[in-house]
Amino acid sequence: MQRRNLMLAALGSPFVAASLAQGQAPAWQPSGPVRIIVPFPAGGTTDILARLYAQRLTETLGVSVVVENRGGGGGSIGADVVAKAAPDGQTLLFHNLTFSTTTAALEFVGRAPHVLERDFAPISLGANVPMLLLVGAQVPARNLAEFVAWAKAQPTPPFYGSTGPGSTMNLIGEVVKRDGGFQMEHVPFRGAAPLVQEMLAGRIAFGGDQLSSSLQHVRSGALKPIATLAASRARALPDVPTVREQGFASAEMLGWNGFFAPARTPEPVLARLNAEIAAAARYPQLASRIAELGAEPGGNSAAEFGAAVHEQIAAVRPLVRELRMQVE
Repeated sequence: MQRRNLMLAALGSPFVAASLAQGQAPAWQPSGPVRIIVPFPAGGTTDILARLYAQRLTETLGVSVVVENRGGGGGSIGADVVAKAAPDGQTLLFHNLTFSTTTAALEFVGRAPHVLERDFAPISLGANVPMLLLVGAQVPARNLAEFVAWAKAQPTPPFYGSTGPGSTMNLIGEVVKRDGGFQMEHVPFRGAAPLVQEMLAGRIAFGGDQLSSSLQHVRSGALKPIATLAASRARALPDVPTVREQGFASAEMLGWNGFFAPARTPEPVLARLNAEIAAAARYPQLASRIAELGAEPGGNSAAEFGAAVHEQIAAVRPLVRELRMQVE
């Protein structure tokens, strides 16, 4: 889903409109430690990025900023912790693009413990990280067409992995099945790190991961990238075509990682947090480390970040309904 006229598309959303009122960062100061909830196990891209930001924010906020991993439910368990937290700026969520798909899937089955656009306030983009579609080294495919042909020739449907029912990779797996006209069996995991380990072991044929945490396996040949989800090719892997180039345009998604606070967090608190996160994204050592991961530093305004998320949710919801995605 391409980023097109994001501000115009989202100006009517209260999720974004609330963030437009933010002005200069006032002198709000946290009264104690700040928790950043990462709704996935340690070791994945989202966790790595959160820890980089936590280290810098500890220095600039003058209080301890710690990362707490709460995996499960495609990210919904950790997100719900933040949705129910006090709106005081001291419990934050660092999530990624799968937030939009799990939100839509939980809404579809009528079991949403929270609503992204109602229960969370956007703060800032942490980083844009391209997401790769990968196959194990044992799969003789170099692109999506070859993978589809291989899968169709198997005596039993191959396995594809995701970070949980309703997650981005769950949605992408179902889209690829639909558009390719073949079958795969879904195997959910609690995060990208265990999914990648099972792909390396050869038990999962097809999956997806953010570029930064899978790049080492791609460069070693242990995993093979066959597509990127972004609108353009990844700078780190310019020879890997996008899903749109390969005839799977419905699978295109922007790979964001970003910060949220509970809804009803006061504007002065959001403004200070946005200013500190934006400054951290520009900090040379942090920006350089993010670039090394194959990602692009964020640090945009709450309005810009909220608009991007709003548009992605709007694009994902009809796909979730059409595919009748289930959440356990």
